[in-house]
Amino acid sequence: MRRYLLDTTPLSSYLQGRPEAIALVDPWLDPHEAATSILVYGEVAEYLMARPTFATRDTELRRLLREITPFFLAYSTLRRYATIRRQLRQPYGPGLIGDVDILIAATALERGLTVVTTDADYTRVPGLSVLLLDRRTLTPVGGGQT
Repeated sequence: MRRYLLDTTPLSSYLQGRPEAIALVDPWLDPHEAATSILVYGEVAEYLMARPTFATRDTELRRLLREITPFFLAYSTLRRYATIRRQLRQPYGPGLIGDVDILIAATALERGLTVVTTDADYTRVPGLSVLLLDRRTLTPVGGGQT
């Protein structure tokens, strides 16, 4: 049963073999608790393109996504995106965050998942469960889940 949706930094840190990321994510792999968004694949791939080892790293990323399922966008996710975007738009909400982040948040909400991220913007999304990590240590910030 999926429980967590990995955002870009935790997923790329795991791919890079950072011990903190491995310690965080490995326990979620065997019980199939980790997932991600296909948009996170795009963000990580864009980051890897700047590296001379892109082809190898992209192959490793695609192999990793056999274990960490990427969810694709669906009509229901896009409707949820529209709702969240309107909720965040001022003067009704605290202000917009990036569209890709809203789409990732919508995916997590549609699937009942906690977003695992280093990006505090996610905490502004109404009803979203967030495990906020410190980018340097990839450990929970302030007790973790909101």
